[in-house]
Amino acid sequence: MASRSPEHRQDEAGYAAAWSRFARSVIAIAAFLGVSVIASVAMLDPYGLRAAPGHPPGPIMDANQRLAYPQIARGGAFDAAVFGTSTARLLDPDALDRAFGARFANLAMNAATPDEQLHLAALFLARRPVRAILFGLDATWCAADPPARTANAFPDWLYAEGAPWGVLRQVNLRSVTAAAQVGLARFGLARPRIRSDGYAVFTPPEDRYDAERARAHIRAGAADPAAPADPPDAPMPALDRLDRFLGGVPAQALKLLVFMPVHAVAQGAPLTAAGRREAACKARVATIGTAHGATVVDFRIASPLTTRDANYWDALHYRLPVAARIVTDLKAAAATGAEDPAGVYRVLAHP
Repeated sequence: MASRSPEHRQDEAGYAAAWSRFARSVIAIAAFLGVSVIASVAMLDPYGLRAAPGHPPGPIMDANQRLAYPQIARGGAFDAAVFGTSTARLLDPDALDRAFGARFANLAMNAATPDEQLHLAALFLARRPVRAILFGLDATWCAADPPARTANAFPDWLYAEGAPWGVLRQVNLRSVTAAAQVGLARFGLARPRIRSDGYAVFTPPEDRYDAERARAHIRAGAADPAAPADPPDAPMPALDRLDRFLGGVPAQALKLLVFMPVHAVAQGAPLTAAGRREAACKARVATIGTAHGATVVDFRIASPLTTRDANYWDALHYRLPVAARIVTDLKAAAATGAEDPAGVYRVLAHP
């Protein structure tokens, strides 16, 4: 076999050196771009990792509440908050502020499990003196085995104190997009997706209300009276956790535990398995409320509010005028401890 010439060997060495320089350049450029992306996202802080009572979060551009709300819980001049599911989302913090003389954030999340709500509430409680807490309660609080999570991603690290390694954890395509939108919002080129107090109207505009369509949705969401349910004496672990959480809320704070007004057809009817379970759940919440000086208000009853189809978009979601009425009714219930003369709500416990 003929040996390669010195010129050939020199060319190969040159090619190898060139490829080595090229590879180093690519790695250097990739590293520079990676560090630049991390630095840019950290600077724009789309999920409010730097938020604190004296450092409010910036524009909220990610509509995913599980990503957006921790920054509100960490920062801002709030001393009161709403926790719950979509049945509590339409309670306007501005109206609650006027009713109770506090500074509310609405941190109710669509389809939030009790575990998710309590994680968020614990983060809120840890960051400030609290003057008022409102929990909007739904059937999941009564379950013997409530799910910890839903199909919606819940980033536990974002709810941990200090959000450990958050600068690196938040670097992904979604956060880069949110960071870019934050930048646009700060220059007035985009509008925040959620108000700085967490409030957003997620129902259609009121002028698009279609009574027939709403009636069809209400009937589709009706509870099956023959459906099995947990026995009345089965455990209620979510309520046990709520009991422990309320023990950490300042004694002088206003505490409202509110069974939200879903349409009557979605409620457990009396004498059914679901109805008996709901009654046992309400009794348990009343006991918890009494122990912690909370006002427990029950809108989850058949009433002039919950039997009128025109008040609802579907079996679970009431319209904006109903939300305004709920705030007014809560103010009266907390002030007097008396039940509504029209039968819209009952007071199950009052300090």
